[in-house]
Amino acid sequence: MAHLHQVARFFFASLVLGLFANCTASHNVDAVTLPTAEPYRLDSGDHLNITVFGQEQLTGEYVIDGGGFISIPLVGQLAARGGTAHELEQSVATALRQSDVVLNPSVNVQILTYRPFFILGEVARPGQFSFIEDMTVLTAVAMAGGFTYRANINGFTITRKTGDKIVEAPASRSSLLQPGDVIFVRERFF
Repeated sequence: MAHLHQVARFFFASLVLGLFANCTASHNVDAVTLPTAEPYRLDSGDHLNITVFGQEQLTGEYVIDGGGFISIPLVGQLAARGGTAHELEQSVATALRQSDVVLNPSVNVQILTYRPFFILGEVARPGQFSFIEDMTVLTAVAMAGGFTYRANINGFTITRKTGDKIVEAPASRSSLLQPGDVIFVRERFF
């Protein structure tokens, strides 16, 4: 009988420790609903094609660097992080006009490849993967080789940078992802 009580205590202690292990405390993370309705915001790692019509030497592929800037010939560095593609078009046109490089520039910005997303936890191959539009949590799990046998197939958390804030929220299999998201697949308790 004493052995049964020890096993029960061990099981209860393991369960409590498991619950606490899944709780994370961070001063920079807010547990709220993830925002999705706003337009896509550029950030480090996005690959862009910038076309300045009639100016082949200014037209080309650009990557937003770790500081959030792109470097345009004859203009220099321009801030790209946090803006939309349309806002960057306006910034490039204004910079070209102000530097007297092009008098009346017509600029187009296209996103060639988005920054990657990351998946951690109970998947076969956790890591960094290329983002594709209209991606869901389940699509991300498939790209990471599927669930491990320990996975909670309905237990997910998405961490997303929104402006200067980092937002963390529970997610479902059909939750839409954004570039730069970090998905965590939780472990089941039994």
